[in-house]
Amino acid sequence: MILQTPSDYRTALRRMDALVAAGFEGNDALESEFRELIVALDTYEDKLGLLPIPNLPTSLADMIELKRQQMRLKQKDLAQLLEVPAGRLSQILSGKRRVTLDLAKRLYERLGIPPEFILKNA
Repeated sequence: MILQTPSDYRTALRRMDALVAAGFEGNDALESEFRELIVALDTYEDKLGLLPIPNLPTSLADMIELKRQQMRLKQKDLAQLLEVPAGRLSQILSGKRRVTLDLAKRLYERLGIPPEFILKNA
């Protein structure tokens, strides 16, 4: 099976969902079809160059770094955006310094980091 269009891809995903819902385990023909769908979907996704979903950050420093990369900013540009000296931001990212309340507000307002995440991980 070769998937060539987005429509083929969506159809294959729907069929895979149907097999899972029907309980394909124990049925040799359905298990074979399921394996074939997995290979076809993986091949199509590889062809598109889709990247795996990254793990979500578990620390505030990792979240700040993720936001920096998403915004395509250099560390010094991020420091300017957050109105902190570059050295202080470096210390925060390395875990040597804690985030102040003012910086926590700027992380929320300018980077969109959820306040709950900041409070739990600061």
